[in-house]
Amino acid sequence: MLRKARVRFWIEVILAMVTAALLLLTLISREWIEEVFGVEPDAGSGALEWGIVIALTVATVAFSLLARAEWKRGVALKA
Repeated sequence: MLRKARVRFWIEVILAMVTAALLLLTLISREWIEEVFGVEPDAGSGALEWGIVIALTVATVAFSLLARAEWKRGVALKA
């Protein structure tokens, strides 16, 4: 069944995809942060990268759940 999704749903889906992509990038190459910003705030320990991985995981799950709820809300409004 095709239905018209609200703008909020698409924003949440895009944010979930962006945070998931950054999460994968950080897991694959943890040095991208130092290369992009030119600083090493954790002095090479990797603690900052693991903190970012945890934060991005939480954000990805949260945006995914919000998008799912918005999608289901659209179904409930139409019924």
